[in-house]
Amino acid sequence: MMDFKEYLEKEDAHIEQLSKLSKESSIISDELYEKHKVYRGLRDRKGVGVVTGLTEISEMNGFAINENGEREAIDGEMFYRGYNINDIVNGFSATKGFAFEETVYLLLCGSLPTEKELKDFCVLLSELRSLPDSFVRDIVLKAPSTDMMNALSRSVLTLYSYDDNPDDISVKNVFRQCLQLIAQFPLLSVYSYQAYKHYYLRNNLVIRYPKPEFSTAENILYLLHGSGKYTKNQVQLLDVCMVLQAEHGGGNNSTFTNHVVTSSGTDTYSAVAASLGSLKGPKHGGANLKVVKMIDDLKLHVKNYSDAEITAYLNDVFDKKVFDKSGLVYGLGHAVYSLSDPRAIILRNIVKKYNEKYNDKDALLYEKLWQLAPKIFAERKKDTKKACINIDFYTGYIYRLIKIPDELFTPVFAMSRIAGWSAHRLEALSNNIKLIRPAYIAVGPRREYVPLAKRDNGDK
Repeated sequence: MMDFKEYLEKEDAHIEQLSKLSKESSIISDELYEKHKVYRGLRDRKGVGVVTGLTEISEMNGFAINENGEREAIDGEMFYRGYNINDIVNGFSATKGFAFEETVYLLLCGSLPTEKELKDFCVLLSELRSLPDSFVRDIVLKAPSTDMMNALSRSVLTLYSYDDNPDDISVKNVFRQCLQLIAQFPLLSVYSYQAYKHYYLRNNLVIRYPKPEFSTAENILYLLHGSGKYTKNQVQLLDVCMVLQAEHGGGNNSTFTNHVVTSSGTDTYSAVAASLGSLKGPKHGGANLKVVKMIDDLKLHVKNYSDAEITAYLNDVFDKKVFDKSGLVYGLGHAVYSLSDPRAIILRNIVKKYNEKYNDKDALLYEKLWQLAPKIFAERKKDTKKACINIDFYTGYIYRLIKIPDELFTPVFAMSRIAGWSAHRLEALSNNIKLIRPAYIAVGPRREYVPLAKRDNGDK
């Protein structure tokens, strides 16, 4: 009789064999994409996104049309509801630590709030910043996960069952649901992390209740660390990061996912969970964690942080010799921006100011990578394509500065980007979005059916 280990080995070998068949039968040649003028990733040969919709929520520009009618790279521009992101960030001193809340109001309601409107909005969010009775015990603690994004997705889907009117997709009801989720995301994420620490890392379990007078950013740090364990400056750093990550157009992967799922008429919880699944990916929201892991690996390979050592390491990354051997320098390149990412420039200036005060060695390393990585990319590509440092390059560094655990890097992105997802869902429903159903061209050959008894390998 076959023992269990032999059974697993045989099963694994069978799965490997079938997966190879699946892969071989699934590969489509580049020539067919060219022949049918199909753009992979909905981006043409020049990297321009295929237009799939209209929005008034935000605008991102990395190119402009010159006098000859040609696309020309420009320094990146970013606008929320028509306001330049630099002006928004520069005006934060008036928000008294509630910059993210002001941004959420702007994205959802279409205009900057007055002092009274912002105050009332913050009170509303504070009142919604709670979870159903026994939810933490029955949902978060009874089934802890090693991945906080999966835990967050599960919690969001479960909240559907606690909603008295979950399938009503009227704008008023969806607005309520979105506000509630914006308020609840920090609790769901941090509590999931505390459960993970307790059950997997054997640390004491600490569940804190949010403070009604605290902003979203301060509540995140308070829920994580408790009173007196963070500074006002750390709250402001997190606040800025959340504002910069709150929205980035309808075409980013997780927001487009939200559009697609929303177009089917499904509920808010399902649409947000779908976006979370997208954001988890290392090519999207998970990139900031990849950056800090890559930097950790770089520090194992260099001794003096010299330009020569860093250049050699980056070339090894491009050659798939080190780190995860993907050939990707994480934090470099963007689908929209080519010369510069305006969000990254804002965070770079923040990090430089921090380094002037604390002379942080890692900050110097990040600055060298900022200078070297785009140049090495351009040299290796040997064409006109440019790649700039993007926002993910700095957010992970800042999160570590303010003692955000690595496991919560992507959930913090989600706590921010749900503002944009919500705005786009509301915009789509307000405009009676049609079911999104793009076409695929079938390129497989026609074949004659062969009865089972007459098949051999030659008939496959």
